[in-house]
Amino acid sequence: MNLQTIYNCSLSKRDGFISILMFALILGLGSPTKLKAQQDPMYTQYMFNTLAFNPAYAGTKDVLSLMALSRHQWVGFEGAPSTQTLTAHSAVGNNVGLGFTLIHDRLDPTQQTGVYFDYAYRIRITENSKLSLGIRGGFNYFQNNLSSLSSGRANEDPSIFGSDYSKFLPNVGFGIFYYANRFYVGASIPKLLENNLNDGDIEVLGTAGKENRHYFFTGGYVFDLNNNLKFKPSILARFTEAAPISMDINMNFLIREKLWLGGFYRLESSFGAIVQYQFTQQFKVGYGFDMTTNDLSNYNSGTHEIMLQYEFSFTKEKVQNPRHF
Repeated sequence: MNLQTIYNCSLSKRDGFISILMFALILGLGSPTKLKAQQDPMYTQYMFNTLAFNPAYAGTKDVLSLMALSRHQWVGFEGAPSTQTLTAHSAVGNNVGLGFTLIHDRLDPTQQTGVYFDYAYRIRITENSKLSLGIRGGFNYFQNNLSSLSSGRANEDPSIFGSDYSKFLPNVGFGIFYYANRFYVGASIPKLLENNLNDGDIEVLGTAGKENRHYFFTGGYVFDLNNNLKFKPSILARFTEAAPISMDINMNFLIREKLWLGGFYRLESSFGAIVQYQFTQQFKVGYGFDMTTNDLSNYNSGTHEIMLQYEFSFTKEKVQNPRHF
């Protein structure tokens, strides 16, 4: 790709200013101060699962979109994380989007099920770009199965492990998402309230006893390399006061509007590949594979993630300029 091609594909001054402003905002909000652990689930195919962490994405596809994803992390490692996600969202009128997210996340000895509803309002910025502002409300049902830690250890004092308990944790969040046909940039805090996870004097391992607030920044651009090949780099950065910065850098290619092939690198954590196939204009299947680069690589055979997406089109007209995010 020559410099002239890159120049022709670049953002307008207004688009670039808004993108930089949003990036600076999320960096200012999300500077980490402690090193503990991230709690919110991560996704390899995050660029096709944006609603899970940003309510402002609701309705941006202008059709009813359903997505189901199952992620099994560190296969072969006992008690490893697994996440199942179901999202649905649609535009309502010209400016409003509504969304629904269901997430079940398990990391022994804890598991949590989140149910959230999203509302987004879109504002036209230029002829080809919009700014979406979103809010989220819902709850997390948290379960701590401490008795599983003492399974098979009858001689141990039960007070060491504690007893099982569960908590109902309401929460709210918000996000912003700026997009056009070729690019997008977004920032969000999906859970604002830092609910207490402890039960009396028992502290949940690795959580500092509360739901830590997470900050997300994401962005991407779609380049036309030729008539049959598109190139889409993207990035997702996660910040929290309870962990170091986590960042995914993805490079994906779209061949003949059908086949996605790409790879990614997660800073100081893992690398992997993504493959997706667009069976029809409405139906797509994706698979992601991660391999850890730290000491955990000696104890697991990688992470597997499967995604199904269906978009309901209620008109027979073919989309002339489909968006690829």
